[in-house]
Amino acid sequence: MALAFCGDEGNSTAYNVDHGVLNNGCFVDALNVVPHVFLLFITFPILFIGWGSQSSKVHIHHSTWLHFPGHNLRWILTFILLFVLVCEIAEGIVSDGVSESRHLHLYMPAGMAFLAAITSVVYYHNIETSNFPKLLIALLFYWTLAFITKTIKFVKFCDNDVGFSQLRFCLTGLLVILYGMLLAVEINVIRVRRYVFFKSPKEVKPPEDLQDLGVRFLQPFVNLLSKGTYWWMNTFIKTAHKKPIDLKTIGKLPIAMRALTNYIHLNEAFEAQKRKNIGSGSIWRALCCAFGRPLLLSSTFRILADLLGFAGPLCISGIVHNVGKGNNTIRPQTKILGVFFISSQEFLSNAYVLAVLLFFALLLQRTFLQASYYVAIETGINLRGAIQTKIYNKIMQLSTSNMSMGEMTAGQICNLVAIDTNQLMWFFFLCPNLWAMPVQIIVGVLLLYYLLGISALIGAAVIIVLAPVQYFVATKLSQAQRSTLEYSNERLKKTNEMLRGIKLLKLYAWEHIFHSSVEETRQKEMTSLKAFALYTSISIVNRKRPAREDWNNYSSHMRRPINITEADDFCVKITNGFFTWMPEGPPALSNIDIRIPQGQLTMIVGQVGCGKSSLLLATLGEMQKISGNIFWSSPEKESSVDMEFRKRGSVAYASQKPWLLNATVEENITFESPFNKQRYKAVIDACSLQPDIDILPHGDQTQIGERGINLSGGQRQRISVARALYQQTNVVFLDDPFSALDIHLSDHLMQEGILKMLREDKRTIVLVTHKLQYLPHADWIIAMKDGYIQREGTLKDIQKSETELFEHWKTLMNRQDQELEKETIIERKSVLERTNLRRTMYSREALLKDDEDDEEEATESDDEDNLSSVLHQRAKMPWRACGKYLSAAGILLLPLLVLSQLLKHTVMVAIDYCLARWTSDAIAAKTELELRNCSVCKDFNHSPYSKVFSILCCLGIVLCLVTSIAVEWTGLKVTKKLHSSLLNKIILAPMRFFETTPLGSILNRFSADCNTIDQHIPATLECLSRSTLLCVSALAVISYVTPMFLIALVPLAIMCYFIQKYFRVASRDLQQLDDSTQLPLLSHFSETVEGLTTIRAFRYEAKFRQKLLEYTDSNNIASLFLTAANRWLEVRMEYIGACVVLIAAVTSITSCLYNNLSSGLVGLGLTYALMVSNYLNWMVRNLADMEIQLGAVKRINGLLKTEAENYEGLLCECSIIPQNWPDRGEIQIQNLSVRYDSNLKPVLKHVNAHISPGQKIGICGRTGSGKSSFSLAFFRMVDTFEGRIIIDGIDIAKLPLQTLRSRLSIILQDPILFSGTIRFNLDPEKKCTDSMLWEALEIAQLKHVVKALPGGLDAIVTEGGENFSQGQRQLFCLARAFVRKTSIFIMDEATASIDMATENILQKVVMTAFADRTVVTIAHRVHTILNADLVIVMKRGLILEYDKPEVLLEQEDSVFASFVQADK
Repeated sequence: MALAFCGDEGNSTAYNVDHGVLNNGCFVDALNVVPHVFLLFITFPILFIGWGSQSSKVHIHHSTWLHFPGHNLRWILTFILLFVLVCEIAEGIVSDGVSESRHLHLYMPAGMAFLAAITSVVYYHNIETSNFPKLLIALLFYWTLAFITKTIKFVKFCDNDVGFSQLRFCLTGLLVILYGMLLAVEINVIRVRRYVFFKSPKEVKPPEDLQDLGVRFLQPFVNLLSKGTYWWMNTFIKTAHKKPIDLKTIGKLPIAMRALTNYIHLNEAFEAQKRKNIGSGSIWRALCCAFGRPLLLSSTFRILADLLGFAGPLCISGIVHNVGKGNNTIRPQTKILGVFFISSQEFLSNAYVLAVLLFFALLLQRTFLQASYYVAIETGINLRGAIQTKIYNKIMQLSTSNMSMGEMTAGQICNLVAIDTNQLMWFFFLCPNLWAMPVQIIVGVLLLYYLLGISALIGAAVIIVLAPVQYFVATKLSQAQRSTLEYSNERLKKTNEMLRGIKLLKLYAWEHIFHSSVEETRQKEMTSLKAFALYTSISIVNRKRPAREDWNNYSSHMRRPINITEADDFCVKITNGFFTWMPEGPPALSNIDIRIPQGQLTMIVGQVGCGKSSLLLATLGEMQKISGNIFWSSPEKESSVDMEFRKRGSVAYASQKPWLLNATVEENITFESPFNKQRYKAVIDACSLQPDIDILPHGDQTQIGERGINLSGGQRQRISVARALYQQTNVVFLDDPFSALDIHLSDHLMQEGILKMLREDKRTIVLVTHKLQYLPHADWIIAMKDGYIQREGTLKDIQKSETELFEHWKTLMNRQDQELEKETIIERKSVLERTNLRRTMYSREALLKDDEDDEEEATESDDEDNLSSVLHQRAKMPWRACGKYLSAAGILLLPLLVLSQLLKHTVMVAIDYCLARWTSDAIAAKTELELRNCSVCKDFNHSPYSKVFSILCCLGIVLCLVTSIAVEWTGLKVTKKLHSSLLNKIILAPMRFFETTPLGSILNRFSADCNTIDQHIPATLECLSRSTLLCVSALAVISYVTPMFLIALVPLAIMCYFIQKYFRVASRDLQQLDDSTQLPLLSHFSETVEGLTTIRAFRYEAKFRQKLLEYTDSNNIASLFLTAANRWLEVRMEYIGACVVLIAAVTSITSCLYNNLSSGLVGLGLTYALMVSNYLNWMVRNLADMEIQLGAVKRINGLLKTEAENYEGLLCECSIIPQNWPDRGEIQIQNLSVRYDSNLKPVLKHVNAHISPGQKIGICGRTGSGKSSFSLAFFRMVDTFEGRIIIDGIDIAKLPLQTLRSRLSIILQDPILFSGTIRFNLDPEKKCTDSMLWEALEIAQLKHVVKALPGGLDAIVTEGGENFSQGQRQLFCLARAFVRKTSIFIMDEATASIDMATENILQKVVMTAFADRTVVTIAHRVHTILNADLVIVMKRGLILEYDKPEVLLEQEDSVFASFVQADK
């Protein structure tokens, strides 16, 4: 067949110019080539020479990037133009196919136009990125010429009576409109930017974000093509494969996406709602108002994608129909200007055209779908940031009572931030489904009705009938999930308490009680999970995964000056104050009239629970005021707290329970203040922190774990006080700063810190203390009793007016009323002494290692081999963890799981094949009937086909159910086994494990990791196996239908492999970054909740809010990059899927036309090809998810390797150990040497002692001398590597641990209470009667407190015992020990938080109530052991002195005597 531009028929119509050149169709088409050739010649040199050198620069960072006016419109018009040109090329080829010779002019100009359109957009993009608009003049000429030439062609068509029935006429008309609109866009750029034809061009700067090189998230700034295909992510994902992604790599968030920007949007919407509804704003309406617009855009994209989704089945139907007829295009009758014209119907009856249209429809549909997902998730992330900021603002306003009374716990707030805000984000992500789904169903049913007739309505009726069943299943699913969540929260709460009190549980041998309690809750959780799994299996649905404050609205109130007639030499004054914790509750403080003098030291004293700490908090405005006034003096005016409480200055406050940040020691002390080396050194010295800092692995740059987990009580307290000393505030409040310190540290802190640093600076100091020996230093004393002020004044005032009180104090102080004249000389503790400190938990590994194994920790290293091996590990799948997970399922479940999946997919393919064969045979029979044209011939028998089809369908349904149940069952079995093993291992682990492993890390295994194994892995496993097997079966079917397809499959498979390889590495890094940036955010929330009083006292709300914004933005940028990476993968996989469909369509059409392939199999092949495009990205996504989720299995397996304590003893419980052992309480310590771990130095060395039955022993010594280690040795909590302890004739090393620990009693320094009732806290084993419990409470001076509570012994104790004061908690711990009534009783610094009066009563009670028991007391205050029978003085793990106290006091050089002297 001849090939010529104008065709080579015998007639000369094509070259006829009798009626003028413009009336010749071929000439007009030739004329249309001119603009395109012009553009290509003009732009190519500029593109390849001008930008060749800059292209890489432009690609790396778009610092000059600026969108010209009409940017998006230009891209949209260009895309439409390209599609119309493809249609024009196709129309030319199809219409020319019926001619004797080829007419190049029908499709060559369109091909040139296609090239020119691509060039124009590339050229425009380069001009835009380099901000050089003058070169756009070339495009202006191009659009003008193209518009003119196309218009000429269109006019000539009209002249020759070519109308709308001809497709070419419609396409030409469309092109005229498109070129005209592009010309208008170009003219608009000139009008706005004035780069040509104007004297002064308009200077425009790029967006602020792009001028900041830190912004790497370019999605909002790139062009439409890059936005739709995430092309800008290519460089990022390639880089991720070379080096791990960190926060520095992902940079900062663009301004519009930052939490502050979105918070302001939300708040403005909320305030507008409040104004409309007069006072009460709806958070829902505010959210819709602030974030509704992008959601609308997302929904539009979604509906467009869904509508385009129907193009697939329609095109396949058309292809099957056309190939059945032999793809015979109706011969066009219309011949004008020497060429044939075809209609759109004739055009669409070509199978190849439909294949190309199917390809474009798929590309567009997938692009719209991913755009919808991206916009919805981005909106959700922005919304999450705004909500988190709003919640944080609300927390900053919460009253302390909300927290202490258990109305709002730190756990609830963390749940709110971690889970609920994410749920809200996903709700907005799923929102477009609400209106997209009904559209899909309606259009689907209409199409089916059009194709199948009444049968479609029967199918729709079945869907409608099943809807209530689906609703019922969905309701049950949500109920099961809700109850699972509740039980999960309860289990975590119990696990958290168990881990926090693990030392106490081990010492009291209560592990089994808490273990069974956690297991019981886990059992309930598993029941819920089973219900959830059952309903999931039935549904066979894949499971995937009022605030009213402004940012700063404090200055809205009016100031009202208060006139005060008294002298203004006070700092704070409270008049007639009544304060309560609860709005309706009784006043905790009554009739408060106090004055705190300016620039002086005020001390507040009184018994435990009398309201000393409450008075400080009331002064700071933390309590609810019933009546009265608080006045703070200020330089200009005094202001009432009523009017403008926030205007009081910053107060340096050290709370009774030390509050520390999860930061370095230095950051905790400087606390956001500028660093002053001299002052910092002075504070460190005053608080005696230097020796402690010296033994930390990184000195003062060591990271303090959550809640100071890696520090002793005394160290935490001193850092908290150091923070208050370091601040340059005028007022300092110290709440019982000496409670956890021994006498030497207390004295040094008092002398060097409080008296020297603070009082000499004329700072106002308020000190709550039980150490009455410091009263002579006080300028002003406030004595409290039962929530009111007993007396205030100077010590001399009280001596004169309250003689009885003064005498009482004097007795307690055990000294004459005189100024403290001595300076306690504190000898420097050597580093060696401190190294033996019992807190040997500063292991670098625990503090600095992440939970992940070494192989996953890609540290930057100069050693390239090391880096490459790390990168190699990152690219590998964790098959070992996968094997561990599946092997935990057992030997029966695993084969069932694999077989059911394979059988299910085999049956699915068989069903489709049966349908295809049935269709083909029916069509063939019908055709045969028509050919024979016989009326006697039998009709086609459908019966055997329908029987086989029905049987296969039933089998498929059964197998679907079996597969789903097998997956869920496997998941349940594995999760039950792993949680049980983990709990057993952890609860029996040695104490050393808890000291070296951060609590948060262990808790994460029980919470996040168990949740992943419970709910996510089974779903991902099911989804992964389904999508993989679907893809494999689809490719197998296509290859069976058209073997030629296998050739094209090879390059596509290679592309797929590399895309998934690069994606998996980036995805895992980003997922880990997303998780790791969430931890500081949650930690910041819980820190803020716990330190609310301190933050507000310091007036640091603004600084902490700023920190929150930084943490939120870090988390959001990681989430956004992860979303963009997912979209990057999906777009590419979808496009590869579209290529598979195109290749499959073309090869199967060709096979059908030339190799007699049946049309039914063509339909089958194409249906499966569509399935590939759907499931290809799911396969890779699930693979990446599985890889991340298997990390949970890996981490739990890591913990399962922990060695348990040796609970077995050489002696059998029943035979040799007497029932009432130890009945006498005789202790023999023979050559005892103890260490915390086999690789650490001994903390006790060759200790020998003999304690007779019923003796009262006092042990004293400096911090780190080995006192506590001595007490722990009795319980075998430390490694005894030499010597032995014999109690009542039995070597404790031979006893089972459970027996040993259950027969002794100890009270620890840190008071630990569990949530529950008072009865549970005293006697969890339920062995005692009520009278025994009341007796213990009476001994502990708590009977009157408990009697006053509603419920008495059954009164509620909140988490950590927060509803009792520190001193009361300590007394409850004493009562708990009294209940046990063992013959040996150990008190480890048990009265540190108790006032002297209560302590003295306790000491007497202990001496009388325990007259026949052996009592070992480890003392901070040496005077508490003066009445002991024997005193042991320890130093560096050795016994220094061992005798009766009176004997030691008589010796002048006795260390004990110097301690007593210092304690006066």
